[in-house]
Amino acid sequence: MIDMKTNYGGLMLRNPLIVGSSGLTNNPERIKEYEKAGAGAVVLKSLFEEQIEMQAFEAIHENEYPEAARYINTYVKANQVSSYLELIKKAKTVCTIPIIASIHCYKADAWTDFAHQMELAGADALELNVFFLCTDPDTDYDATLDLCVSILKKVRETVSIPIFMKIGKNIGNIPRLVKTLKDNGADAVVLFNRFYQPDIDINTRQIVSGNVFSNHSDLSETIRWTAIVSGIVQGIDIASSTGILDWEDVIKCLLAGASAVQLCSAIYTHGAEIISQMLVCIEEWMHQAKYESLSQFKGQLSFRNVTDPSVYERSQFMKYFSDRD
Repeated sequence: MIDMKTNYGGLMLRNPLIVGSSGLTNNPERIKEYEKAGAGAVVLKSLFEEQIEMQAFEAIHENEYPEAARYINTYVKANQVSSYLELIKKAKTVCTIPIIASIHCYKADAWTDFAHQMELAGADALELNVFFLCTDPDTDYDATLDLCVSILKKVRETVSIPIFMKIGKNIGNIPRLVKTLKDNGADAVVLFNRFYQPDIDINTRQIVSGNVFSNHSDLSETIRWTAIVSGIVQGIDIASSTGILDWEDVIKCLLAGASAVQLCSAIYTHGAEIISQMLVCIEEWMHQAKYESLSQFKGQLSFRNVTDPSVYERSQFMKYFSDRD
């Protein structure tokens, strides 16, 4: 009997396939489809702090009475959060798998009250998607680290449910950040988030959107850092994300040390049925390899467990090409 259960940041999932936060997860009926297809958990579409602030800003400037600014700002934010709380409640009503709320934030004090409300609404965990694109040459790495930690600590004081930190790969020292997050109360990390990809239209000379979906070329960095972090930083779970498009990618991430994976582009491309197809193939692979549970091979190829950990280090890139004519 194949057992695919996995413990992810304190949540016991029936399998490691999590539907990632996106437009796919903003509808309770669609979320129910993912549960029927076999998903282990669902991360709701993110509530964007900057989007709410922009809407409030536009509403304020359309109003003829400047003294109403504070009221409008409070109303817009409360209305957005109220709708999000309703999404949590409805998702919990129709589903039995864990429902993970998601906040895309960049300030430490903006979400403490709302995070508590999300917990009361029934969210099983909270994913904090922290992204800070630093363009100031005078800002050092510690400023980014301090931002992530300050947001985490504020929310940790407010909620008792698991907190998962979704981070980007633009951070200079990823293991240090993950260890610091673990030491400050994070239950898991997601490697990595994927943001708007800019491109340039040379005909119109305008900034346009680049490729929205991830592809297989993105998987290498996800595997590399899943293996390194899981091997170096003990006591925190990892969900691999970005570049995971088929069942083989899932197994690669589990071998590298992930406790779960997040799917998004694969579902956009193939629909909910890709979840059940992946599960069938993973089960067959485990059967052929004579594995009865994920724990028997999880982390088998992590940085800690491979004979030569340097295969995951950047220096190998130069070594590879130095041997070729």
